[in-house]
Amino acid sequence: MKNTRSMILPIMFLLVFSAGTFGQKAAAGTRTDPTKAVRDSFDRLLDGIRQVDANKVMSVYDNSPRTLFFNNNGSITMGWETMKSNRETSYAKIKDVTLDVKGVRVEMLGPDAAYVSCTWTQSQVFDGKLENASGRMTLIFKRVGKDWKVVHLHTSPDNPAANRPVLESERTNLPANK
Repeated sequence: MKNTRSMILPIMFLLVFSAGTFGQKAAAGTRTDPTKAVRDSFDRLLDGIRQVDANKVMSVYDNSPRTLFFNNNGSITMGWETMKSNRETSYAKIKDVTLDVKGVRVEMLGPDAAYVSCTWTQSQVFDGKLENASGRMTLIFKRVGKDWKVVHLHTSPDNPAANRPVLESERTNLPANK
């Protein structure tokens, strides 16, 4: 009996120590993808656009007067409130949105910053007329509390008008004799 008691204490110690070690290995093996939360936020934005839901779209952006939008038409919108008002006005006239996004790239810039880039093609009915557009987009995300919010959007057409001012050195079709 005394022999059995003297064996119980070391066995208990071994079990407790082993459980702690196995728990540490399990925790170390369950690393989460740091881009997942950013991608989830981006996907929520896409869902809001497809659903023509201004509130859902704007929930992804940082509610700040410093949130900056470089729009597809070349204009600039500064501030969350201004963009929310613009979206509510235009979304009242939009229906039947189809949005295709390709080449989505999520890059972490640190523990609290990331960017998402992609190309997009969208069609919609605006004020009774079918519209089609396509372009490129980059969104800068910042962790705000526990959420990932867009603090900057830059979107541009993939086929800008030929008469759009571009530096000669940046033209893709330079004349052969220059």
